[in-house]
Amino acid sequence: MSKNVALVLGSGGARGIAHIGVIRELENQGYNITSISGSSMGALIGGIYASGKLNEYETWLCSLSKMGVFNLVDFTLSSKGIIKADKVLNEIRKFIPDQQIEDLPIKYAAVATDISHKKEVVLTKGSLYDAIRASISIPMVITPLQINDALFVDGGVLNPVPVNRVFRNANDMLIAVDVNSLIPFKKQKTTNSDWGYFEKLTSGKLSVFQKKLTKHIPIQKKESNGYFNLISETTSLMLAQISKLTLELNPPDVLIEISRESCGTFDFYKATGIIEIGEKATKKSLDKLNRQMHIA
Repeated sequence: MSKNVALVLGSGGARGIAHIGVIRELENQGYNITSISGSSMGALIGGIYASGKLNEYETWLCSLSKMGVFNLVDFTLSSKGIIKADKVLNEIRKFIPDQQIEDLPIKYAAVATDISHKKEVVLTKGSLYDAIRASISIPMVITPLQINDALFVDGGVLNPVPVNRVFRNANDMLIAVDVNSLIPFKKQKTTNSDWGYFEKLTSGKLSVFQKKLTKHIPIQKKESNGYFNLISETTSLMLAQISKLTLELNPPDVLIEISRESCGTFDFYKATGIIEIGEKATKKSLDKLNRQMHIA
């Protein structure tokens, strides 16, 4: 089987950091990534890899502490979202300059959702940063991106694992990464959900917003950890179901699955561990492929 890979990276917040581990393991086993498509975090990781700057991004990401992540969150009480995401992209821009997608050394496609025209949009040219920013706009969390008459939100809304949007070469292998898989995940005793830290740090800035929200959506403390947990659980379940259906309609040659229980949507400070999860999942899927080929 060909070692050339058309790689599809799915949507899923911080779980998308696992895509770095996936890419590392593919390269370690001699695979050559010739094209990438991605939604949301998959679009970000895929775009950075296509620009040749994944090492720099990984080093920076793994250096972030809880407070480091929080300091990159630029809050706004806009009716369209509560985070602008300008801070983090401006920080990345310091060591990864913007460029035109058509000038990248490998084919790249970012998937976004145009709310104004109620359709999926595949971005394959123009500013890399605009494409990434359009694709990562999580509804109700990150403010949408307006370009001309289009209003872009997260690509995962319509296509969280864009297997039908990646450029294909003759005889390449289609590998898809689903970071919202409904497979079980065995957590270590020290691994707990860290919604508490994010809720406490944001409570001062979001208290007014959250009080208004809970008037309409009562939240019992025993059942939920607040606004971010509610959004995360709702979004994660939606993405998991859409991803499952998409992959059934467009089965890849190799599917790499990351459990939706492996970490929270906003657990970006856990980068090192999440990358390791991606590496292990990739090795498991490739080992399975090698066994099947040996039997055949």
